[in-house]
Amino acid sequence: MAEHDEGWFDQLFRAHATAVHRYFVRRAPSEAEDLAAEVLTLAWRRRDDVPDGAELPWLYRSAGYVLANHRRKKSALLLEQLPETPDDADPADAAVTDDVVRRTLAGLSERDREILLLHAWEGMTGEELAAVLGITRSGADAALSRARSRLAHAWAEA
Repeated sequence: MAEHDEGWFDQLFRAHATAVHRYFVRRAPSEAEDLAAEVLTLAWRRRDDVPDGAELPWLYRSAGYVLANHRRKKSALLLEQLPETPDDADPADAAVTDDVVRRTLAGLSERDREILLLHAWEGMTGEELAAVLGITRSGADAALSRARSRLAHAWAEA
């Protein structure tokens, strides 16, 4: 196991801070910086728990917990309150401004939505999805397949 010292954390930060921030920009735009900082602080505090070679999946999994805790503390944000224009030029962000896409995604279960967004927006592979979800690779592949099927069905109905 590599030593998880300040140099390790600096490298982790340079490699993954932007991805963690983008994760929150897509899910909680007004709190993205604070939530990303919370995840990275958690990574430093629990650095011995971060698996070598699977840092980003660990960060995404932690981000999911941080976001869930944040949402429990806060009142719901209405879709009408979401900004109409994305803050950066990422084409994936443009999808959140499309009412049909938002309604279709909102109609899915939270788990299906998270699986699809981790795969499509965060670019996670099956192995990384498995690590984030805490399941086997085959389980992650099956979950992604089912989520895609339910999305296709919901899209057809929309």
